[in-house]
Amino acid sequence: MKSCDKLVEIGRRQFLRGGAIATAGAAAATIAPKAAKAQAGSALLEYPSSRLGSVQNLEVNEPLQVAYPDADAPGVLLKLGKRVEGGVGPDGDIVGFSTTCPHKGFPLSYNASGRTLNCPGHYSVFDCEAGGLQVWGQATQNLPQYILRVDDNGDIFAEGVDELLYGRLSNVL
Repeated sequence: MKSCDKLVEIGRRQFLRGGAIATAGAAAATIAPKAAKAQAGSALLEYPSSRLGSVQNLEVNEPLQVAYPDADAPGVLLKLGKRVEGGVGPDGDIVGFSTTCPHKGFPLSYNASGRTLNCPGHYSVFDCEAGGLQVWGQATQNLPQYILRVDDNGDIFAEGVDELLYGRLSNVL
């Protein structure tokens, strides 16, 4: 059997030195972007605060069509009738979602019996009681959920979105 003449012998110290240099390089690569991000405060996304509706106008399990963060981003406000994570309002049961499927951009429809938003294109199903969790179908990400706030008058404001809206490089245009 012929042996390889391209092998290089390295000693223990050279091996450890190489490992230390690689570790230091990896640490620098991790820390540098965080420091740059902290310095680039203007790079943070500023969402508009938009009034979407009123607590008094919502009925349990009846969707209210809205648009956020702009008129080209259809969505829905829902009063689910039970406290859910991310819910706002007096009962903690009001949530809002984009109604564009994150898989291929089909318009979603609300299924009141299952409290889900459903896609007619590839049959993805998103659970509204679980923060828009994708529970069935072709989608590979959860449904974008609005970050909501209710003021003292019962007005509902959207102040952000937790996922990237379908077809956009940035949620705020």
